[in-house]
Amino acid sequence: MQLIISGKGLGLTDAIENYVAKKINPLEKFFKGIIRADVTLGKETKHRVKGEIFYAECKLAIPGNDIFEREGGKDLYSAIDGLKDGLEVELKRRKAKLHKNDKKIHIARRSNKEYQD
Repeated sequence: MQLIISGKGLGLTDAIENYVAKKINPLEKFFKGIIRADVTLGKETKHRVKGEIFYAECKLAIPGNDIFEREGGKDLYSAIDGLKDGLEVELKRRKAKLHKNDKKIHIARRSNKEYQD
């Protein structure tokens, strides 16, 4: 999996990049077909909540439709943790949907063979 990390309105340090890599790379165990992960980290200053609000968003390029997730938080690390949790849920959901469709195709093929003489 190719991992691309970019920042908007904040500087990326090696510690932040390593933390993102540590959280995003293990997602491959939930879905083997991940091609690329574009992670954008940023800071929103104009928000209804006082103080600086950080966000983390990721677009996963996988076969079929891509998956996009965005999470916010009071600090950057909590936003990255929330992003990882959201992506994990979406990947499990996508994998279950594909598995369900595979079962339907298998059942349809089997039933067609049973009725042919």
